[in-house]
Amino acid sequence: MKLTKKALFALTGFALLGMTSLSQAAQKWTMTSTWPASIELVELDKKWVELANKLVGDELKIEFFEGGALVPTGEVFSAVESGTIQAGADWPGYWAGRNPAFSPLGTHSSLFNAVDYANWIKEWGGAELYNEIYGKYGMVYIPYAITNNESGFHTNVPIRNLEEIKGKRLRLSGLEQGKVLEKIGGTQVSMAGQELYQSLERGVIEGAEFSTPNVDVSAGLHQVTKHWTTPGWHQSASVFGVMINKTAWDALSDSAKEKLKIAADATMMWSIAFSEKKATEGLRTFQKAGVEIHRMDDESLKTIQQVTNEVMISMACSNPDAAKVYASQMEYLHDYKDWRETSMPFNLGRPIDGPDLEKIKACLK
Repeated sequence: MKLTKKALFALTGFALLGMTSLSQAAQKWTMTSTWPASIELVELDKKWVELANKLVGDELKIEFFEGGALVPTGEVFSAVESGTIQAGADWPGYWAGRNPAFSPLGTHSSLFNAVDYANWIKEWGGAELYNEIYGKYGMVYIPYAITNNESGFHTNVPIRNLEEIKGKRLRLSGLEQGKVLEKIGGTQVSMAGQELYQSLERGVIEGAEFSTPNVDVSAGLHQVTKHWTTPGWHQSASVFGVMINKTAWDALSDSAKEKLKIAADATMMWSIAFSEKKATEGLRTFQKAGVEIHRMDDESLKTIQQVTNEVMISMACSNPDAAKVYASQMEYLHDYKDWRETSMPFNLGRPIDGPDLEKIKACLK
């Protein structure tokens, strides 16, 4: 049978489409978390992977490994950047040593709460800034989980004010957070969450923060401390997401990319409710264990806020990327201010009590 040029063209097109479809169906990503199986934060990562695999279907299969199974936590960033693995779940604050802008992308000391991060990410330009910063390292970033205020410090002696924090060696994550702690008289000690139990038990450190109450329970902190200081001013909310190697991302169809983002939106909404429910359960575990809970006095919290604001301005002025992120976040707070105050007492988000926006903007020039 003789085929016309038109028919040959059509058949060739169908064949190419079939090859593209087969190519997309064959894609498989390796993804690891920064959290080991013993730390409950890994559930946030598993949820996104579960939804992503369901939504994307045959085009992509994500094989997930818990933290430490493939590479150490501190090497996940490099593994994704280099393309050794296609994706890595993270908390952005871990990479602040590479670029201080990662610090406010991951958390704040006494600024955003969970709703603020969700608002900023989805409607006030935050998502674009994540990709601008991660894009400098050959990655695409999709934020997919938020937890609200962290527990605070777990210790064996009470900390109720700034005087009682002075001289204490405390495990604390975060660049911004460490600078604040040093200024109020404490000493920052960095260590992985899975090391906290033994370090507290042996007196290597005098106290530790880690995450929300339920995550602190999964780390066993209720078993090796007698006192807990609230609120967790050092991390008023935290963001988690997935780093994706840009080459792997570009190989996906637009439809698959959109489905991964939809999975992230669903996971983000779930993560807030999930972490708050689990935090409630975690609180009860600490209470049943006989841990005494203290609230830091208002005067101390006011001083911490003032110190935090100074640190944020200093960090913004030290790096143009950090300045851009802090400025965007403060612009959101100012823009949202009128509606938040109008809707009180049923308002969402925190009142503006952060650094001077004009001073941060001056760092952009």
